[in-house]
Amino acid sequence: MIVLRQGKAKNILENSINSALTAVETYNRPRVQFRIENYIILMIIAWTKLFHAYFQSEIGERYFYKEKNGRYKKIDGERKAWELTECIKEYQKMRKAYPNLTDPVVANLRFFIGIRNKIEHRYWDSSSLDILLFGECQALLFNYESFLVTLFGEDYSINTCLAYALQFSHLRAKEQLQAQRDLLSTDMQDIKKYIDKYKTDLPQEIYDSQEYSIKLLQIPKISNTNRHDLAVEFVHWNSLSEEDRANYQRISTIIKDKIVVQRVSNANLLKPSAVIRAVEDKTGAKLSQSDHTLLWKSFRVRPTAASEAKFDTISKFCIYDEPHNDYLYTDAWVTFIANLFEKHGFTKENIRTNCAQELKVADYEG
Repeated sequence: MIVLRQGKAKNILENSINSALTAVETYNRPRVQFRIENYIILMIIAWTKLFHAYFQSEIGERYFYKEKNGRYKKIDGERKAWELTECIKEYQKMRKAYPNLTDPVVANLRFFIGIRNKIEHRYWDSSSLDILLFGECQALLFNYESFLVTLFGEDYSINTCLAYALQFSHLRAKEQLQAQRDLLSTDMQDIKKYIDKYKTDLPQEIYDSQEYSIKLLQIPKISNTNRHDLAVEFVHWNSLSEEDRANYQRISTIIKDKIVVQRVSNANLLKPSAVIRAVEDKTGAKLSQSDHTLLWKSFRVRPTAASEAKFDTISKFCIYDEPHNDYLYTDAWVTFIANLFEKHGFTKENIRTNCAQELKVADYEG
């Protein structure tokens, strides 16, 4: 543990802690605009200053960039200190008495560095991203305090300064669905693609780690035996028995705001080209991509590419594949098309004529 006396390192550390506390205060204010943006920026500052306090105490003022001639790089007359990316790199390769940051912690930090960079260059509606970033935001704070205590001791712990944010008891499906749709607006595509790609590219063990993203399951606690029980208790996953972990997994599949059959992989789903081949195998009809497009448009199986309501599909025929921003089709859609040819007089030659108007699926089933 590093013992700090009055001086520059201690001042930097206090600024770091104040930045983290302000970040949490901002995040927990429900009506504050740019909540997520401010939280992320302030937490990046907190992490950066935490590293600077460590470097100041351990290696002195050697955490500044230098030119090739050995002079300090300056911005507006001030020496340019290492930003967070450089701090992480330099800390990890230093010989020190403290452990390196784990891979999940580094992954979490790099995730937010990328988002911070995007915040600076474009507008985005943070309220739509709350549902995507909560776990990572929580881990960013928990990791910060853990690293703070590791370096400077329990006296600097900030958990006694923090209160558990009050939560609304009812999650409204309609508003959540609208938030999901808002994520697909033109202004949101870039940040959404960054988030999806970053998460998809992570190794499974890092993605599953609580140090990368904290997953919380809130269950009302019934206490009728001890009036001194805390209203909120945090239980560490690693301390649970195998039986308790199994019960958690079971409960997490039961407690839902709305019961939804959600596909978790692309197994048995078809791209348009595969649909066309499957229809040919069943009927001998050789459809083109444009023929297939006419069919799904006429039966309104899915929205057009320009639509922001990406999830408005006939789910038994088609689903929106969010990570890849495209659509996949089911075997039932293949069967439906084949049925058009075998029972309802559709041919390749009359598809355009038949699909010139909107058609109802119910009229052609069976």
